[in-house]
Amino acid sequence: MEIRLHGRGGQGGVTCAKILAAAYARTGKSVQAFGDYAGERSGAPVRAYVRISDEIVTNRNKVYEPDSVLVLDESLLGPDAVAGLAAGGLLLVNSGDAPEALAARYPGVRVASVDATTIARRHGIGTRSVVIVNTTLAGAFARAAELPLAELEATYDSLGLAGDKDAAIEAWQTVRFAGVAPAVDEIDGNDDGEINEAATTGPAHATAAVLDLLDHREGKTTGLKTGTWRSQMPRYVKKLAPCTARCPAGNDVEAFVQAVARGSLEAAAEVLAETSPFAGVCGRVCPGFCMQGCNRAAFDGAVNTRAIERWIGDHSTIARDASPMPGNRRRVAVIGAGPAGLTAAYHLARADHRVTLFEGEAELGGVLRTGIPAFRLPRDVLDKEIGAVLALGVTARTGVFLRGAEITAIADEHDATVIATGLQKLRGSDFDGAGLDGVEQGITFLHRVNLDSDVRTGGHVVVLGGGNTAMDCARSALRCGAEKVTVAYRRTRGEMPAIADEIDEAVEEGVELAFLRAPLAFEGEGGRLVGVKMAEVELGPADDSGRRRPIVTDRIVLLACDHAILALGQSADTSLLPSGWELKGDRIWRDGEASNIFVCGDVATNEGTVAHAIGDGRRAAWRALDQLAEAHLKLEERDADTAVTVEQVRFDHFATRPPTILFHEPPAERINHFLEVNHGLPTADEAGRCLACGDCTQCDTCLVFCPEGVVFRAGDDGYRIDYDFCKGCGICVAECPRSGMEMVPA
Repeated sequence: MEIRLHGRGGQGGVTCAKILAAAYARTGKSVQAFGDYAGERSGAPVRAYVRISDEIVTNRNKVYEPDSVLVLDESLLGPDAVAGLAAGGLLLVNSGDAPEALAARYPGVRVASVDATTIARRHGIGTRSVVIVNTTLAGAFARAAELPLAELEATYDSLGLAGDKDAAIEAWQTVRFAGVAPAVDEIDGNDDGEINEAATTGPAHATAAVLDLLDHREGKTTGLKTGTWRSQMPRYVKKLAPCTARCPAGNDVEAFVQAVARGSLEAAAEVLAETSPFAGVCGRVCPGFCMQGCNRAAFDGAVNTRAIERWIGDHSTIARDASPMPGNRRRVAVIGAGPAGLTAAYHLARADHRVTLFEGEAELGGVLRTGIPAFRLPRDVLDKEIGAVLALGVTARTGVFLRGAEITAIADEHDATVIATGLQKLRGSDFDGAGLDGVEQGITFLHRVNLDSDVRTGGHVVVLGGGNTAMDCARSALRCGAEKVTVAYRRTRGEMPAIADEIDEAVEEGVELAFLRAPLAFEGEGGRLVGVKMAEVELGPADDSGRRRPIVTDRIVLLACDHAILALGQSADTSLLPSGWELKGDRIWRDGEASNIFVCGDVATNEGTVAHAIGDGRRAAWRALDQLAEAHLKLEERDADTAVTVEQVRFDHFATRPPTILFHEPPAERINHFLEVNHGLPTADEAGRCLACGDCTQCDTCLVFCPEGVVFRAGDDGYRIDYDFCKGCGICVAECPRSGMEMVPA
C-alpha cells in the first residue's frame, strides 16, 4: 500500500508518515517513510510518503499513484493533492466540512473528513498559532484503514507521544465518511484485533519496475508545483497617482504625461480631451495642484506637469469637426461662457446634443478673457481653445446679461439648462470712502485692462488682497504706468492663496508686499483718494481654512497712495435667479420640485480656480445627461487617500534629474508690455522625469529580481507570472520602483 501526505511545514506531516509506518511495522509489515522537502520556511507545502508491503520494500521513488492521500491542510486540497490517486482509494482531509461535499468534487474515491485542527487545539498539541495535527489525523486514518487502534496507541507509547493518544482516539471516533463507515465493534480495533488485509493494501495496481541506478536516463517530474507553497501572490495593478488624485479638473495627469514621455503627443492630447477642452489655458493659469502632490518633489523636485499640459495644448494638432445632427439630439442651454460653462458645453456637444451658450460679454471666455491678463494667458491661446468648443457645433449668443424672466424662458425652451455665471458680487464696497475717485474693484480694473489697451495708471497703487486677482492687478498696474505698487495682505506670505509662481514673478517685477495689514477705510481730499487707513494685524489660531485667523488690533496706520484696487474676493449673486427658483447644492428647484436646471462653477462651489471650474463643468454635463437618460460621460470618482504615497516609491531605482528650467522674459523688460512672460518648456523632455506612480512601465525590475525566474515578458500586455511555480515571496512587489504591483491572498 502506498500513502501520500500533503501538509505544510510545522504541521508534522513527515512525522505522521513515520508514525503510520511504525504502526504497520509492529504488525510485521515491511515499511518505508520519508519526506520531500528542503530548507523551506514554516508554512510551505511539504509532501511525505509511506509504503507498506508483505515483501521487502525496494522502491525508492516518490509515490505517484497512491492508494491513500492524507491532506493535513485543506488549503492544499486540489488537483496536485489527488493526482494519481487510485480508483476507490482513500482521500482523508483535515476539514470541518462534511465528507459528502468533498466527495462531490472527487468522484470515484472514498472520502473521509475530520476536524483534526480543532481536536489537536483542544488537546493542546502545538501552539495556538501553529497547531500540530499529525498524531490526530493518524487516529482518523487508523479508523479508515481498519488499522487496530491498539497498535497505533502502542506506537505512540514507543515514540514518546503518549500525550497525543487522546486526540488520536477522538479523531478515530469522530472521523466521517461519505458512504458507509468501516465496521468496527470496539474502540481498540476489529473483533479479532488483526489487520483487514483488503482495507490496508487497497486495490491492486501495476507499479513501474524499479530500475537499477545506472539504467536511469531521465528524471521523472515530481509534479510538485511550488506555487502551492504560497499563502499570497503578486499581481500587477493600476494604482492612483497622486498628481491625478489632486487634479480638480479630473484629468488623468499621469496618463497624459506618460504619453508625452513615450513620444506620443496626439495620444496625450486625446487623454486630456476626455476631461478638458483647455489644456493650453489650464497649463498656464492653474495653481498646479498636481505638482503639489507629486512624489518626486521629495527627491529632486516635482515634475512640471502644468508646463507639460501647456506643451500639449500648444503643440497638438487634433482637429474636431462639428457633431452630426441626429434627430434625437436634445437641446441644452448653458448660461455663462466662462471656464465652467464652456466645459459643460464641450462635453454636452461631444455627446451629440445641441448646445447654445448665452454670454453677457461681447466675447466668450468669462474670467479667462476679462479677469486674467494677457501676459499670463495670451488671447490667441484662449481663442484657439474656445474655437475648438464651437467647432463641435455649439452656438453662442453674446452681449446680453440675462436675469429673471429671460432665464425662465430659456429654461422652458430647452430640455436641460446649465447655469455657470461665476461670482458677481464684489467685496469691499461698504468701506468708508469706497466711493472716492481712485478706489476701484480689482475685477473692474482687470476688465478695463483686458478689454482696453489704453488704460493708464500712475503714482502709488495699493492692491488690497492676497489672491491671484490681487497679483494680476498689481502686475497689470505696473504695466499701465504705476510708479510704485504695494500689495497689502492681512496675513503673511505663507498664507497667501495666490499661485506661488505668480507671487515670485510679481516681486521680481518690483511689486512690494506689506503683510499683517487690514483695510479699515479710505481717506480722501476733495473727493480724491489720498490713502488707505489700515490696522495692524496679529495672527491667532487657525480658522476653517487651516490658515491662522487674523486679529485686527487698534494700531492704525495710513498708507498714502494715489490709487487703491480692491481684490478682497467675490461671492455668488443668486438674485439673478427667477422668482420661485431655489438653489440646492448644484441643482435648481422650481416651486418645490427638482428641475432639469443645474448650476456649476464658482456660482455653485466658490472654489475660485479655473481647474475647479473645468471639473465642475464636466460634472454638470454628466448630471444633465443623467437626468435626460442619455449616455453618460466617463466620470471617475477618485479617492485621494488611495493614491501612491512617497513611501511607496523606490527612489533608489531612479537617477537624480532636476526639473527643466522655464525661460522667462527679464523683469525689467516684461513690465513694459502685456505679452506672455513665461515661455514654457523648451522641449517635452520634462515628461521623462515622471515616475509613473502606481503604473507599470515595463521596466523589467520585477523580472530581474524574481528569484525563481517565473516572471516573463508578455509583449505589449506587460508581464506574465507563472503562478504554478511562484512561491509568493513578494520580492517583485517590494522592488517595484513605482508601486505598480501588490500582494493579495493566494
